[in-house]
Amino acid sequence: MADCLFCKMVDGEIPTDPLYDDDLVFAIRDINPRAPVHFMMIPKEHIPTARELRAEHGQLLGRMFEATASVAAEQGIAESGYRLAFNVGEAAGMTIPHLHLHCLGGRQLGVEG
Repeated sequence: MADCLFCKMVDGEIPTDPLYDDDLVFAIRDINPRAPVHFMMIPKEHIPTARELRAEHGQLLGRMFEATASVAAEQGIAESGYRLAFNVGEAAGMTIPHLHLHCLGGRQLGVEG
């Protein structure tokens, strides 16, 4: 999608410093972190929100979760625990309309994070 920030990152128009990168997904730190460790796992395919996910996205979702667990371990939060969240729509706080999985950790998280 031409005006999508994450798609521009995938296309190389906006440089990134990825924590993880493969053929399906990449991970970057959140620019407005809500915890000491806060990164996003982002599919390279443009999918606007979780509402658009279908059965054929199973491999992609599996990779997102597998890669997130790997980065969480690298960031030192695998054992203490971390929160995973998909925001869906503006009312949930979604600011970039491209599916992405937030991973937060590194401190005790409350009910709302």
